[in-house]
Amino acid sequence: MLQGIDFDEDWKLLTILIGMNDICDYCKDKSLFSVENFIYYMTVSLEMLMNEVPRMIVNVVQILPMETLREVQKPTPGCLLQRSFCSCLVKPATGSADLKELVSVNLEFQKRLEQLLYTDRFFKKDFAVVLQPFLKYADPPRLPNGKIDMSFFTPDCFHFTMKGHEELAKGLWNNMFQAEGEKLMVESFSKPIPLRCPPPDHPYIFTKPSAVENGQTTTPSEDVATSSGQRSSVLSYLLPLTYLLLRTTVALTCL
Repeated sequence: MLQGIDFDEDWKLLTILIGMNDICDYCKDKSLFSVENFIYYMTVSLEMLMNEVPRMIVNVVQILPMETLREVQKPTPGCLLQRSFCSCLVKPATGSADLKELVSVNLEFQKRLEQLLYTDRFFKKDFAVVLQPFLKYADPPRLPNGKIDMSFFTPDCFHFTMKGHEELAKGLWNNMFQAEGEKLMVESFSKPIPLRCPPPDHPYIFTKPSAVENGQTTTPSEDVATSSGQRSSVLSYLLPLTYLLLRTTVALTCL
């Protein structure tokens, strides 16, 4: 155990963005990389965290629409790798049945993730999983001429550079301090995402699912930041941690 870290008492923040590689390989094994398998393993993983890790908030970032990543191309050896590790997305012809199926699978991944997480299943007194949807409709960054801004992508034409991660970090930060149903979506990365400060009337990470707010569940209705019926400021201790995680890429200038 790390010195100064109390596993049982210290709050922990975990962010998960996963699923795109399953979609990239879907055509190679439609059973192995099915949405059913994805949701099954996601469920098992989250239940394990909930049962084994006390005092934790898990951000699950929604999968982005991947079709436009076909436009992220350069005549370089690095970009040629994309045809290997994401061939199911890159190789099908425009308008082909294979591509249409993959786009449909992409949407189904998003839909099933929402069905899994927009519930109280992973919410209790000291644990919460929150779906952060800011990438759901996001279009890649583009130059004024409409072409992809390659400065956001690493040489493999798939992963983001630090410039791209800065925008992802700001989108995640904003969603964390917005309630379910009020979270902002990123339509395009072509313009910098404005960083928003936590609202003064609720300077905490939002964790309570709408299902709990609306009384549609039999689970305890305490927020993760609640104790003995009174809201605790315990989540405020996560703010410095989150700030340290983001400060390397985010200029903290709030609107």
